[in-house]
Amino acid sequence: MDDQACPRCKTTKYRNPSLKLMVNVCGHTLCESCVDLLFLKGSGSCPECNVPLRRSNFRVQMFEDPMVEKEIDIRKRVLKDYNKKEEDFETLREYNDYLEEIETIIFNLTNNIDVVNTNKRIEQYKKDNREIIMKNKVKIGQEELELEEILEIEKQMEELRRTEVVRLELEAKKQKIREKEALIDELMFADGDAKEILNTFAQNVASKQEEAVPPLPLVTQFSTGVKFTCGSAQSHLPVIEEGPLYRYEPPITPDRIGPDPPTIEEIINEGYLQHVKAENDTEKAGGYTSTLPCLRALQDALAGLYHTS
Repeated sequence: MDDQACPRCKTTKYRNPSLKLMVNVCGHTLCESCVDLLFLKGSGSCPECNVPLRRSNFRVQMFEDPMVEKEIDIRKRVLKDYNKKEEDFETLREYNDYLEEIETIIFNLTNNIDVVNTNKRIEQYKKDNREIIMKNKVKIGQEELELEEILEIEKQMEELRRTEVVRLELEAKKQKIREKEALIDELMFADGDAKEILNTFAQNVASKQEEAVPPLPLVTQFSTGVKFTCGSAQSHLPVIEEGPLYRYEPPITPDRIGPDPPTIEEIINEGYLQHVKAENDTEKAGGYTSTLPCLRALQDALAGLYHTS
């Protein structure tokens, strides 16, 4: 609680639970009241580092460490100009060097290391790559617009779907109320047997439930256009014909010369297991025996000695 405090008025979260800490590009925090007081005219300087700031650039602090907020701001600002993609480079090594350069610039600006030369480096890069930067900005803007349009269409479709579900539920409730009222009226004013009336009502309800309203169509693809392959209403499992699913056919091996591996009886009777770790009671309870691993090891060892004739 004490860490969440305004450095100017010393108000803490403990004293004021509704305290909102604001942060700007310099990375120093102020509470919302101090921001309104110091930046009443729209601009001013940071009380700690005297950097010129604007009121419109303050935002609510999301992370406890203000340096994280500062790095996020710097990263957004740098990546607006350093917006090249991997396809803009001839080799992967050049692209990795470019990414390393970006991280170095962000680190220097975040930690106030050689800020003047780093800013000059950014300005020089902007002059040398002006056309590529503008081209990539236009491309990124178009991709963002397309994504926003897709998300908006999906949002509208989901809203229509929810509205339709609510309408069907209300219609079903009203139908049940009408059926109950009709049943009560029939029981009150009809001359027939009450049991027969109830049985007839139950049969009518059961028949109406069988004629259920078909479900709404499910979404069958992602925003990117990739279609669902599992859980889709249109997907059907393949029909498996009757008969054996798999029939074992032993492989045809050529004539060969070389030693044959011992059988299980020979492994047990001729002392092979003396050189193998014996199974304990827990392994025996699980069905494990040392005979089969010994046989597999001997088969693998002798496999390399087989030669075709």
